Amino acid sequence: MPDASAEKKATIVVFSGSMDKVMGAFIIATTAAAMGMKTTMFFTFWGLSALKKGGPAVACKRNWMQKMLAWMLPKSAASLPLSQLNMGGLGAGMMKQIMAQKKIASLPELIQTAQDLDVRMIACQMSMDAMGICREELLDSVEVAGAATYVGEASDAQINLFIS
Repeated sequence: MPDASAEKKATIVVFSGSMDKVMGAFIIATTAAAMGMKTTMFFTFWGLSALKKGGPAVACKRNWMQKMLAWMLPKSAASLPLSQLNMGGLGAGMMKQIMAQKKIASLPELIQTAQDLDVRMIACQMSMDAMGICREELLDSVEVAGAATYVGEASDAQINLFIS
């Protein structure tokens, strides 16, 4: 029989770097946190783009392939493409306009809400190393850790999701 006094937990792996999928992950995370659940989000590979600060380029030690990736990847959550019908950014722009008209929170606003609700956001160290993403490029509140940290959190969580 489960312990009714045990802290309820939710974990979400964010593998996608698409605006709509990352928004879905943050909507679920902020909802779980607002319901009193300890919530952890683990960002890996393409999902790391959602955690970038944007702004001026940060000097990072990268090889030529990592430099190419850095050039091609979105610079922040505000510049993520849609997973479908992006049409060179036109679809994402239309979606942002519709969301603003309907007073739906933008992705940067959802990220701020998650920070306000103490959602734990972890960037995958291995993915950062592979893609040439350095700590200075990420939001200050983001932790950097390995998959073992995520598995530790997920092992006693009641909800575990993978957004790809």
